[in-house]
Order: sequence, then structure tokens, then C-alpha cells
Amino acid sequence: MATLLQRVKSKMAIYAHRKARGMLDGEYGSVFRGRSLDFDDLRAYVPGDEVRDIDWKASARDGSPLIRRYVAVRRQTVLLVTDTGRNMAAVAKSGEAKKDIAVLTLGVLGYLAHRHGDVVGLVCGDSSITRSLPAKGGEQHLERLLRHVDDNTTLDGAPSRIQDQLQHVARNVKGRHLLFVVADELPADAATGQLLRRLRAQHEILWLTVRDADLAPSGPETADSYSVADSALLAWQPAASAAVAAAYATAVAQRDADRKAMLRAAGITEGEVAASDDVITGLFALLERHRRAG
Repeated sequence: MATLLQRVKSKMAIYAHRKARGMLDGEYGSVFRGRSLDFDDLRAYVPGDEVRDIDWKASARDGSPLIRRYVAVRRQTVLLVTDTGRNMAAVAKSGEAKKDIAVLTLGVLGYLAHRHGDVVGLVCGDSSITRSLPAKGGEQHLERLLRHVDDNTTLDGAPSRIQDQLQHVARNVKGRHLLFVVADELPADAATGQLLRRLRAQHEILWLTVRDADLAPSGPETADSYSVADSALLAWQPAASAAVAAAYATAVAQRDADRKAMLRAAGITEGEVAASDDVITGLFALLERHRRAG
């Protein structure tokens, strides 16, 4: 049986060819501002690279633009922060379990950190408990972190409340780290916004939202659904109504706008994924936006 990390590597190999993986590594390397860097090697320039990183002498010799790549001298700490409440055991927009998308996303970012020599820790939980696993290096450690998230995200778990895990970080985590937060569609409120601003003053933060399933099933097959929040029946017939669908779409758009505004006000870069097939491109876009925002 393949390990979770093996599945991460397989997905990276399928959806990111060698050049794209190099670009993903480069975007990750740019996240920590002010880290001490040593020259590593040269690679071909691709659109979006910083002009200041072009090695003009090497480019003249090669006949095409080349970018200088660097490696960090000092290891950094990446803290994976995620929701393991029952909301994340529900279905995503793609029909997959949201936790499967979350585990893949955490695995890709964690593996990038491992490749750069950084250490990776985990803070996860639900509304009843928050668990913290210390930051370490190595693939076996990363596999343990991913397995912990996968095993503890179940439909019979407590409701989700990512604010509790963020509060734990604010109270207990010292120093400056990269926080990589993976959660579902967080509703905005003033208290959460204040907490996010407090965290952003200390840490670099990347936020990735896993999109909820549609209100009504698509295609000819129809079936009732249940809310993971309170086990309430979600009959498909009302959801198929054009008026209900329109009202729901309006509510979702407002919730998305409020969340984006809250994160933007805190200086946090957000990305979104709706399926496991979106993870590589979605994470690359998130890292690129974070670099450009800096």
C-alpha cells in the first residue's frame, strides 16, 4: 500500500514536469524574506521570474537568459496548520473528501520544505481539541504528520473551528515561521480578522481554501445529502430550484468576498482548490502571488 507521501510524489510527477517542478521549488524558495542564501545553480528564465535574478554573463555565454538559484544557509520552520474537524471530512466541490485534498496539499508544501532543508511541524484539530507535533526534518516525519491529519479527520469528529488552532499558534509558537493554513470556506468576523492580523505581524502566512461541494448534485443522478454540521437532511429537490440556486450562489459569493477582504486586510495571501487535480497549479499560483505581494 502506497504511503501518503508516495501519493504526493506521484501527483507531483504526473501534474508537474521537470521544468514546472523547478519553478515550484523556486517559488517556495522566495517565500522566506531575508533568509540567508548561497548560490546553488543556474536554470532557464521563465516568464514571471525576477529580472534582478538573471545572470547576464552566463546568459551571454549560453545564448539564452539564465536565472541564478540560491539555497538557504539557515533552516527555516514551516508550520502546517489545518482543520481536522468533521467539516473537512465532508465532500469538496470535486466530489472528493476535502481531507484528501488537504492531505495532498499539505504533503506537497511539506515536501518542498523538506527539499529545501527546512523543518516541518503541524498544528491541527477541531472545536474540541488542538494537537501540536514538533517541527523536524525527514520524509518519515512528514509521513507521520500527513498520517495524523488523515487518521484524525472523520465524519464522527467534533465540528471544525480553525480559529482554535490559530489561537494555539498565537499563544504558544515563538519566533518567526511560515504558517501554511489549509481550511474550508471560513466565514469572516471581526474577532478572526484581529487574530489573523496578530499572527501576520509575527509570521509569514499562506492560506489555502478547499472549496465546498455544490448545493445540488450535477448530472442525471440525484441523491439527498446531509449536513456534516448538524446531520440535517439536504434534500436535492429544493436545491435544484433555480431560485434557491441563485440565492445560494449570492450567499456564497458574499461569504467569499468577506473572507478574501478579511485575509487581504491582514496581509495574507489566499489560494483556492476544488479538487486534487488543482493542487499543484493552485499551490504554484499561491506561492507566486505571495512573492509578488512582497
